[in-house]
Amino acid sequence: MTAIRFIAMPTADAEALWNGGRDAYDNLPEMVVSDGDGNPCRHCLRNIEEGEEFLVFAYRPFPALQPYAETGPIFLHKQPCRRYAAEEIQPPMLAMSPDFIVRGYSESNRIVYGTGAVAEIADIPTYAGTLLARPEIAYVHVRSARNNCFQCRIDKVKAPAFAETGALTSP
Repeated sequence: MTAIRFIAMPTADAEALWNGGRDAYDNLPEMVVSDGDGNPCRHCLRNIEEGEEFLVFAYRPFPALQPYAETGPIFLHKQPCRRYAAEEIQPPMLAMSPDFIVRGYSESNRIVYGTGAVAEIADIPTYAGTLLARPEIAYVHVRSARNNCFQCRIDKVKAPAFAETGALTSP
């Protein structure tokens, strides 16, 4: 199996929003107070605790607009949080649901057809590793199985990281 790492949204994207920036649809993020139930921050990859403020905004985890560049709502702590760093360990926020969509993308940021599957949380590392062993797959997304929201990215250990590229752009 290919060694993998779980990649959070880039800090540059989070900082832009924390500093009053606009989302992928050129809107200001909405501020919400967490009820403690399933509000995962895509920067620290932890649940946003009850009573904490967070931002809801449209996010496109792709470098440019194109037909496969899915955009959807995600959450971010309102106050700056530390980016998820234990990349070799499955993030805590993935324990909040029994399963997720796991799907492979090519180097040109297109979905590789036939790779999308709903995987139970315990099976995510194995399935992602199997996908990433294929030469046509550059990276994998983990998405909500119920709402298709982006959760995090999975890369090969030696692959270029989603890290600090600043994928957040306006159309």
